[in-house]
Amino acid sequence: MTYAPPTTFAGPSPVWHPFTQHALAPEPPVVVRGRGAWLQTAEGGRILDAISSWWVITHGHCHPRIVAAIRDQAGELDQVIFAGHTHPAAEALGRRLVAMTPPGLDHVFFSDSGSTSVEVALKMAAGFWRNGGTARSRILALEHGYHGDTIGTMSAGERGVYNAAYAPFLFDVTRLPFPEAGREDTTLAALEAACRAAPAALVLEPLVLGAGGMRMYAPWVLKEMAAICARHGVLLIADEVMTGFGRTGTLFACAQAGVVPDILCLSKGLTGGALPLAATLCRRDIFDAHYSTDRARTFFHSSSFTANPVACAAALANLDIWAEEDVAGRVAALGALQEERIAPFRDDARFSGARRLGTIAALDLVVADAGYLAGIGPRLSAFFRERGLLVRPLGNTIYVMPPYCTSAGDLDLVYAAIAAAADLGTAA
Repeated sequence: MTYAPPTTFAGPSPVWHPFTQHALAPEPPVVVRGRGAWLQTAEGGRILDAISSWWVITHGHCHPRIVAAIRDQAGELDQVIFAGHTHPAAEALGRRLVAMTPPGLDHVFFSDSGSTSVEVALKMAAGFWRNGGTARSRILALEHGYHGDTIGTMSAGERGVYNAAYAPFLFDVTRLPFPEAGREDTTLAALEAACRAAPAALVLEPLVLGAGGMRMYAPWVLKEMAAICARHGVLLIADEVMTGFGRTGTLFACAQAGVVPDILCLSKGLTGGALPLAATLCRRDIFDAHYSTDRARTFFHSSSFTANPVACAAALANLDIWAEEDVAGRVAALGALQEERIAPFRDDARFSGARRLGTIAALDLVVADAGYLAGIGPRLSAFFRERGLLVRPLGNTIYVMPPYCTSAGDLDLVYAAIAAAADLGTAA
């Protein structure tokens, strides 16, 4: 019997949506099908997914190889407790992740979201220093960074209206200025000074700060930051939750700087976007700091669905696609298409900061009020929604981060709408 969920419902929805002000938001479309770069609604409408459904879909919706792996694994083993047990999909995935990431990242801890992968990394760093008998607990982070919505990751991320209500629960971090082009030395000097106080770790998004406005910085800056951390014995945590699996043009963003982080956080594209799964990889000495006959030095972290077999099978299928198909070629081709379309906006006075790295393109609509809660954000979202486009601006920052199967014609639809959206800035 084929599963067919209902598509019509009586009465108001009880569902509470993320990052949504329900008093203002319109009724969301009911999406019933996804193929490639397109979504289909219950009413038969089509939506071009220009942001990879919050940056997770890589090869396209419902990729046949990933769907088949999910189906096959679900028929054999759906779930097993991962404390004291293991299963073939997790073992295979762990080994393949170690093999495909930079040498030295020898251990893999599974969790189930980008937030938890970074939360795990922060706890790994804390345990490493505590178990080694050194009192180092201070975290360094970049201005405008975003690492998730758990307590630790909110603490490391930028403070603002979206986490102000939770401020009493957050711990302090040392925040470094974002390395704007031409001001990189300010960031590096601040990091050098902060490292003299012997912090535990620096956590950063390599090359692109996602939710912070798709801000981009140069690989040489990342390389210098890694070198400063290494000189002072400060752990480097690379949050590649968004940047990993090809988004910046290489499999991992750190590769463009020749950097091997001490801890690497992965999620989103790990399963091709099909299922929630995350992995935190670390150096052997970080694992060894928790390896002891003293049970008090155990790494105390888990979730009920750690290394879920079905999610691990989806991830293995994703890695097969990377290994056996020309995904790198698709990424390069999509990046070239993005560059062609973003280039004209660099001379358009209605926009500023047109930028691209890999398959990610972004630009800022010039408006008088550009804050996160400014009215331009919802107006832009509605404007794109009316045109059958899933584009979710960050305030006045419009970005395009589509699946790798997106065609030139698909992108033309997006950029024609962006050009038309300029009038919203003029009216603001």
